Amino acid sequence: MALPGAAFAQPVPRIVRPGQQGAMFVDQAAPAGINPLLFAKAKAALNAHRTRIRHHDRIGIVDYSKHSSEKRFHIVDLASGQVENFLVTHGSGSDRSHNGFLDQFSNRHGSHASSQGAYATANRYHGKYGLSMKLQGLDFTNSNAMSRYIVMHSADYAEAGMVRRHGKLGRSQGCFACGKRDHWQAMNLLGDGRLLYADKLA
Repeated sequence: MALPGAAFAQPVPRIVRPGQQGAMFVDQAAPAGINPLLFAKAKAALNAHRTRIRHHDRIGIVDYSKHSSEKRFHIVDLASGQVENFLVTHGSGSDRSHNGFLDQFSNRHGSHASSQGAYATANRYHGKYGLSMKLQGLDFTNSNAMSRYIVMHSADYAEAGMVRRHGKLGRSQGCFACGKRDHWQAMNLLGDGRLLYADKLA
């Protein structure tokens, strides 16, 4: 259940019954503002990993084709047919010129880069950036997520004010960092045991 005050925006046409455990989402249309191909890839990942994802009602999609100044972290509620959008960082190793665009992915330790693929959200913990959420990489492209400490956390460099001042967000070390309020909302909307899918299509 979403937190009180979690304002969803664009409706998603409901063609299937996505609230059912193990449901296949092959015919559901992409929400406005989300690349249809990326949405299809995220749904395919949910189906491929459905035995490792406990909750199939809601998914997170990060479109790293977009600039860091754009709200490219989309949380789609497949049960209610709505979507919420957030700013999110990428890793410094994925954007060495710091121009706001992700240029490359890496799963390598010490790369400080973002990794592409499907993640399962895991338990919350208190760390360097306060309340954070662990992520388990489900693909060979992000299999080191746990050992690299790739998590969801809040950060000052991910606040919307960075975009107003600098035209882009700061960079993480590969983590999905959001502003404090956005992080709290996104973390609670996803919760433990849902899919987070990250990729770049162009």
